[in-house]
Amino acid sequence: MKFGVSTYSYYQALRSGELDILGVIGNIAEIGGEHVEIVPLGFDLTEELIQAIRRKADEVGIDISNYCVGANFAGKSEVEYEQEIDRVMGEVDIAAALGVKLMRHDVASSPDTSIGNFNKELPKLAEACRRIADYAATKGITTSVENHGYFLQASDRVQALLHATDRSNFKTTLDVGNFLCVDEDPASGVTNNIAYASMVHVKDFYVRHPESNLAEGWFRSSHGNYLRGAIVGHGDIDMRRVLGIVKKSGYDGYISVEFEGLEPCVFATQQGLNQLKTIWESL
Repeated sequence: MKFGVSTYSYYQALRSGELDILGVIGNIAEIGGEHVEIVPLGFDLTEELIQAIRRKADEVGIDISNYCVGANFAGKSEVEYEQEIDRVMGEVDIAAALGVKLMRHDVASSPDTSIGNFNKELPKLAEACRRIADYAATKGITTSVENHGYFLQASDRVQALLHATDRSNFKTTLDVGNFLCVDEDPASGVTNNIAYASMVHVKDFYVRHPESNLAEGWFRSSHGNYLRGAIVGHGDIDMRRVLGIVKKSGYDGYISVEFEGLEPCVFATQQGLNQLKTIWESL
């Protein structure tokens, strides 16, 4: 078991120039992280930077655990569909260059999040994931889909895709907080899908009633609840219960803190990692 941080948690600092990606990796090590998950937001990966990231991680003594990228195979023409598969295969090459054995790619986004549209799109989504997983297998990489983006966020939809893809190296990056975006209880979602997880993200949210009339910093769940990112352990998720489910399952891989709230990200990430470790050790 190794606890670490997604670089996404530092997006505020990367965007403002407070830190660059090498500074982020150094900070993760300083606050006690054991791995870094690379999400190329706030910086552009080049061959030179990839090698610099590897050197920095070696220098500070942490693993590079996972590489996360966007993708969308839904609602595409045949040409666009093939181009997107080819592009994501190119991202697999980047994952290999980073030296990781895990890679998360998005799968689908659509304004029509109905189950009917999901069922219609599922065969092509699974075919894309299958082809990418087969390519990743030649490089010793396990690919995964995360539960986010509304269309593919509920635990049963994630499982439907995993089973339809039917590849041992295609799993799920399990975000314990993201189930709230589709109004699924996090404990239930984690219970359903922890057996399929190649990676675990620990994220917290504040949750408020649909009639709260909140504004900046809040967004809506699929059924209208207000959500706002929180420091891990400070929000409304029963984090002790959720992490207890993960621990009881026997999961022994990487766990990443993800922060997307309004507090200063360097402080919030440190606090979240501390909370994660404290709760885990008390279970």
